[in-house]
Amino acid sequence: MSYVEVPGARVPIRMWADPATVEGAAMRQLRDVAALPWIQGLAVMPDVHYGKGATVGSVIAMRDAVCPAAVGVDIGCGMSAVKTSLTANDLPDDLSRLRAAIEQAIPVGRGMHEEPVEPRAVHGMATAGWDDFWRRFDTVAEAVRFRRERAAAQLGTLGSGNHMIECCLDDDGAVWLLLHSGSRNIGKELAEHHIGVARSLAHNQGLVDRDLAVFLAGTPEMDAYRNDLYWAQEYARYNRTLMMALLKDVVRREFAGARPVFEPEISCHHNYVAEERYDGMDLLVTRKGAIRAGHGEYGIIPGSMGTSSYIVKGLGNEKAFNSASHGAGRRMSRNAAKRRFTVEDLQEQTRGVECRKDAGVLDEIPQAYKDIEQVMAQQRDLVEVVARLKQFVCVKG
Repeated sequence: MSYVEVPGARVPIRMWADPATVEGAAMRQLRDVAALPWIQGLAVMPDVHYGKGATVGSVIAMRDAVCPAAVGVDIGCGMSAVKTSLTANDLPDDLSRLRAAIEQAIPVGRGMHEEPVEPRAVHGMATAGWDDFWRRFDTVAEAVRFRRERAAAQLGTLGSGNHMIECCLDDDGAVWLLLHSGSRNIGKELAEHHIGVARSLAHNQGLVDRDLAVFLAGTPEMDAYRNDLYWAQEYARYNRTLMMALLKDVVRREFAGARPVFEPEISCHHNYVAEERYDGMDLLVTRKGAIRAGHGEYGIIPGSMGTSSYIVKGLGNEKAFNSASHGAGRRMSRNAAKRRFTVEDLQEQTRGVECRKDAGVLDEIPQAYKDIEQVMAQQRDLVEVVARLKQFVCVKG
């Protein structure tokens, strides 16, 4: 579909979703964003749903301002994917051993490594910039520097919620590795610190929603936030890179006889800020639950733990600020999913997938998410599909 334009106070709200299907609370958030004094454009992805301050599934372009709540608290959260030389014919009948090996190698939930993983000791892990990255930790907000040891131990770990590690098959029977995670607790604490600072600033006191508080260019608060933001985005990328290296090592061991080969990694943030230029203006573009989809750029759009995911290539649609959805998007809250569905429902909806099927992941049941096929149909002018993947192993926190 092409986009629908809904009037906004300062800019139109360009929606790649049917406004009639978007919950009222999310529409109010979009109208609040469109009324911000610094707004230059707003694009809404088909996976849009209510979030803190700004909706998930929105792309917000501002001039000389940035809203930390429009990034979200999991700074740099995103996806990574790798195609392997393995095929469906290489898979064992019992996949539980593979899942157990992944869970042993990569801590999930609130877990962390007993000792920080030295990336130089991990097969195939690129380490360029690693030492400089950790030196720059000494420049982040003093309020969170005491978390250094925890941040180091959580690097290369999954987290919980919708974060996942999957082994998938594409339509040609090739095995792919897929994972979703972000900046773990250190990103959350940095985000919350700066959201608090922004809420206290004088120019934000008259906002309808103080969660939309912004930092302004040329101020020390903006400089401090951007420093910490970019560090956390890099942490998230390193986190996924390290997990993927650990995951590859698991696959090498479990499929030693097949001698697996791995293609280059595809990786993309979907909670982040980028400096981009549109209509002759230098803008700060915030994607919260959205990926960059510039012309020819690869991206990853996952479904849920029982549905398809997609490797895509961007079409470079500037009306959407070169963006696309970050996934299927939730159609109900976690609490609503727990009230509505049972463990038996979860077992049925994840049939054929080696994964957790207990009450602890009931809020991740596939039907708590929008229909990924419909979401993909709504953004045909944003991306083209390169590969469709279906998981056979899914690891959740």
